[in-house]
Amino acid sequence: MSTALTPDAGQDTQRPPTPGATADGSPGNDGHGDGGRHARRFGLPVATALVMGNIIGGGIFLLPASVAPYGTISLVAFAVLTAGAVALALVFGRLAERHPRTGGPYVYAREAFGDFAGFLSAWSYWITTWVSNAALAVAAVGYLDVLLPLHGSVAATVAAALLVQWLPALANLAGTRYVGAVQLVATVLKFVPLLFVAVAGLFFFDADNLGPFQGSGSGALGAVSASAAILLFSYLGVESAAVSAGEVRDPRRNVGRATVLGTLGAAVLYLLGTVAVFGTVAHDRLVGSSAPFSDAVDAMFGGTWGGAAVACIALVSMVGALNGWTLLSAQTPYAAARDGLFPRAFSRRRRGVPTVGVLVTVVLASLLTVYNYTAGSEGVFETLVLVTTFTATVPYLLSTAAQIHFLLSGRRDRVQGGRLVRDGVLAALAFGFSMWLVAGSGYAAVYQGVLFLFAGVPVYAWMSARKVRAGDGEGSGGGHGADDGEGAASAARAR
Repeated sequence: MSTALTPDAGQDTQRPPTPGATADGSPGNDGHGDGGRHARRFGLPVATALVMGNIIGGGIFLLPASVAPYGTISLVAFAVLTAGAVALALVFGRLAERHPRTGGPYVYAREAFGDFAGFLSAWSYWITTWVSNAALAVAAVGYLDVLLPLHGSVAATVAAALLVQWLPALANLAGTRYVGAVQLVATVLKFVPLLFVAVAGLFFFDADNLGPFQGSGSGALGAVSASAAILLFSYLGVESAAVSAGEVRDPRRNVGRATVLGTLGAAVLYLLGTVAVFGTVAHDRLVGSSAPFSDAVDAMFGGTWGGAAVACIALVSMVGALNGWTLLSAQTPYAAARDGLFPRAFSRRRRGVPTVGVLVTVVLASLLTVYNYTAGSEGVFETLVLVTTFTATVPYLLSTAAQIHFLLSGRRDRVQGGRLVRDGVLAALAFGFSMWLVAGSGYAAVYQGVLFLFAGVPVYAWMSARKVRAGDGEGSGGGHGADDGEGAASAARAR
């Protein structure tokens, strides 16, 4: 792999390379106000924390109770899903070696299939991030209510939800240096206590609490599929390091490692935590529990302090996830804007952070949060959250399809022959995992998700028309920023 200077993901290849770009393709000070002491690229520990922090949000605190009705066979679903998530993580790592630039799935889809596929990836991922941010904020307020009763006041509840969203946004606006620091601290603060509960639970483990191996009457395969449908979305976020590759030091080396390590770390915590809760809380009680980790702590150590302790951990977990997701919500539109596929304002960066993307995302998430609490419509917000489970898989499918494209197209600059079989198997597994995610989101979510996806088509038509008027219509099929540093012309020859 050449280490020659390569343009950033969104950098028009007809312009000279940015002065601050680095030999590994990371942007450095790109002339947009980046750089300085507030902008700092992430090392392997912070990149790994970003992946873990985004995968582990608040869902882990409810998962054991959610899958308990299906019995301990749900642990089999955990194992299958973990294998699929690791395969997807390895595919992202391989893609990042070839395209170590900010944007992740957007970059891969555009490089393989052109501007329209890249836009769909960026658009769907952007929808996922800001709707998910609103959902995380609402869930965080639910745990905050355990510590500070807020349910009696709509105004106090809305204010708390907005505060939970804007604090991570302000950390992002302060610069990537602070994003990394907050992410690392938040991941440690939530990982250590959860791991402690998971490990301590093994010492209090009682097999009599496990309940039946198969709790449903749908057969073994049906039980695995049903529990998997709940667990599938626990692994969303494996792409986190790839999306922020431009802010990772030595991305060709570190993005893949951070993705795999973060995914495995989250998987270990999920599995140990679920097993510990299964073995410490009686099955009949666990099925109806709204705070399974609190019940597990109470069962292990006695007293009623478990609820407050878990609420604190959950808040740290969700704020850390919001910190990471806020950064990711701005990175993909930034890369697309640099290619002329999103409004140019999204390409503005300050202190290493796409500030307009952060602000627009947090405003949209805030408006959705306010609507959730004030509209009074039952189920509207929940439906939107389910839609994001579909929109999140669109970039996954396009990324894995891009990997398959590179493997089968005979482009020797994109494929290492010695790894062809291994990479092909991983790509096939990751594609199957992504399709399973789509199927698990349900018919209604897929239907409405497609509507959200197609709502972006007029935006693409507008932006592509602007590119044509500006004389940038030629060669817009997706070869910008090719790895060999020769720009659109060399990518066109490769096709």
